[in-house]
Amino acid sequence: MTILHVDMDAFYASVEQRDNPLLRGKPVIVGGVKGRGVVSAASYEARKFGVHSAMPTTQAKRLCPQGVFLSVRMQHYAQISRQLREIFLSFTPLVEPLSLDEAFLDVRGCEGLFGPAPEIGRQIKACVKDETGLIASVGVAPNKFLAKLASDYGKPDGFVVLPPEKVTEFLSPLPVSRIWGVGAKGEQRLHALGIRTIGQLAALSPKSLTDRLGEMGHSIWRLANGLDDRKVVPDRDAKSISTETTFTHDIGDPDVLRGCLLNLVDELASRMRHEGLRGRTIELKVRSSSFETRTASRSLPEATNTTEVIWNAALSLLNKALTPDILPVRLLGIGAIRLTRDEAVQGLLFGEVARVRDKALDSTIDAIRGAFGNGAIQRGSRLDHIETRQQETREGV
Repeated sequence: MTILHVDMDAFYASVEQRDNPLLRGKPVIVGGVKGRGVVSAASYEARKFGVHSAMPTTQAKRLCPQGVFLSVRMQHYAQISRQLREIFLSFTPLVEPLSLDEAFLDVRGCEGLFGPAPEIGRQIKACVKDETGLIASVGVAPNKFLAKLASDYGKPDGFVVLPPEKVTEFLSPLPVSRIWGVGAKGEQRLHALGIRTIGQLAALSPKSLTDRLGEMGHSIWRLANGLDDRKVVPDRDAKSISTETTFTHDIGDPDVLRGCLLNLVDELASRMRHEGLRGRTIELKVRSSSFETRTASRSLPEATNTTEVIWNAALSLLNKALTPDILPVRLLGIGAIRLTRDEAVQGLLFGEVARVRDKALDSTIDAIRGAFGNGAIQRGSRLDHIETRQQETREGV
């Protein structure tokens, strides 16, 4: 039992409440503050009104008109994320970031220095609070799937230890929707088979599930029985960098999905610049509510961490992927592969001016957003595209 999942509670909103004590105890919603924006994070006070991430900002304002709506400060959050990473690395070199606000840790071999895994989890939780003033929820378990479930189960401010002998007892009463990859359609299919809890699912034979549900059946049977053999992959060994979000509610509106992708691209590009990484190929992942996962990639002329270049590639991939059969969407992710840390990038003869311009633009935007928030400045080409798509939709083009 050496795997930890550390997840910051309502990260963006909690940072804003920490930085401005007047916001503590108030419903804080962070995201695109204009009409076409989406919610990136909602404080627990805001969640009581039904506000959740990936919700259109206009809807959030209807649900919680008294909420405090703030722009995303991605550069600021990335700096805090790097501080969190240093805390994790002070306990173990096996740290696999999932996004700015969560990571898996494998603490095997570290027990002699810091004690058993539960004690290491407690120390990390305390260090995060002492050094950043923020609250983390921690799950300790035998594998990634169980550690993630454990940290989610205890939120907010949770600390849940799940030893091997308690796995079946813990999983059995949970709804099947708690299994990774089971969206609304997958849940409906399982309910139609009379399967509502993880315990009921685990009791079936893997063959019977595979016969009925295909590969999805085998995957969810393993998870229902607490089996997950994926390793924690530290940054230095990673061949890719990515970020993704699983929506609280499946999303069928393409414009909302484009807004969510915009947030993911901003986060990805910011992380890449902070870590000195560039990617030659951009990868998109879309998962439907029926568990169908669609991936697509686009190779670039040169390795990049420029937001505009990544955005253009990602948007093109998403537009092609959003066919009626993939909607509504359960999960959306964007990543980069074929990574390099070489700062000296060979410029294209006719693209050099544009490349230097975009790089300077990124640096300027990073600085402005760090000081004034994401809404203080946005790239016109992105806004123009989203606005054009919305106009086309209204006109039936």
